[in-house]
Amino acid sequence: MSFSGKVKEELGVHISRARHCQIAELAALFSCCGQVISGTDFDGKQNFSAKFVTENLTVAKKYSILIKKAFHFHIEMSVRGHQYLIYLLDSEDALTFFKALKLLEGKLLVHELIVQRNCCRRAFLRGLFLACGSVTDPGRGYHLEMALDNLGKAREVVRLLLSFSIEAKIVERKKNYIVYLKEGARIVDLLNVMEAHVALMEFENVRILKEMRNSINRKVNCETANIKKTVSAATRQIDDIQYIKDTSGFGTLPKGLAQIANLRLEHAEVSLKELGEMLVPPIGKSGVNHRLRKLSEIAENLRNRDLNE
Repeated sequence: MSFSGKVKEELGVHISRARHCQIAELAALFSCCGQVISGTDFDGKQNFSAKFVTENLTVAKKYSILIKKAFHFHIEMSVRGHQYLIYLLDSEDALTFFKALKLLEGKLLVHELIVQRNCCRRAFLRGLFLACGSVTDPGRGYHLEMALDNLGKAREVVRLLLSFSIEAKIVERKKNYIVYLKEGARIVDLLNVMEAHVALMEFENVRILKEMRNSINRKVNCETANIKKTVSAATRQIDDIQYIKDTSGFGTLPKGLAQIANLRLEHAEVSLKELGEMLVPPIGKSGVNHRLRKLSEIAENLRNRDLNE
C-alpha cells in the first residue's frame, strides 16, 4: 500500500466523538465528492436528495459511517465500475442534512460556522484530505496536495491551513487548483493537525534517516574535497620545490625556506601542521604556509627567467 493509502486508511477509522466535528468532516467530504439534487414533484413541492461519488472505498465507508452516527439516516449505496455511489433519497432527510452542513447558503467551500472551533477545522481538513488529497512516500520526496475544482475553494483551504500556521501554495493543473506543501516539516504539521499520528511517526522516521544520510554524504563529500585540495596543493608545492632544487639548488635559499623545502620533499604526505612540528624550533600552520608560498614565488620567478632566456 502506498504511503498516501496508509494515511487515508488511518484517517478512515478516526471517528470524532463530537457531532459538530462529524458534521465538519462530512462538509469537507461532500464539498469535494457530493452533489445537491433538487426538483419538484407532481404537486409542485420541492424535493431534495444527496448524491456522493468516490472511487475510494475508505472514503465511501467513512462518509456512510459519519451520516449514520451524526444523523441516523438511511442511505442507499451502489457500485458502478470503479465508483461507489451513496444516495440520501428521503427529501426531508436530505434537507436536514444540507441545512446542518449549511450547503444551501451559497458558500464556495464551507460556512464559517462549521469550522469556527479548532477541533472542527481539524475534522474538516481530515475529510478534505480523504476526499481530494494525496501525499508522496517520504522516501521519494516531500509533497502533499489537495485538488480543488475552483480557485475560491483552494484559497479557503489555504486560509484554513494558515489557522494552524501551515503555509501552503496554489498551482493550477489542468482543470483543478492544487493546494500543496513541499516541506517535510509542514507535511508533518498537517499530519498532526489531521491526527494521523501513526503515519506521522512513519514519515518522521523516514525523514530523520534521510537527513542523517544526507548529512553523512555532505560530510564525506566535504572531506573528500578537502583531501583532494590538500593533495593538489601538496603536489604543486613538491613540483615547485623540485624545480628550485633542479634549477638553482637549495644553497641560495634562506635557512628557513631550505628547511621546509627539504622536509616537504621527504614527507610529501603530511599536513602543514605536522610539517611545522618537524621544524626546530617548531612553527604553526600559517608559518609553514607562508614559507611554502615564498617557495612557490621563487619557483615561478625561475620559470619566467628560463622562458625569457
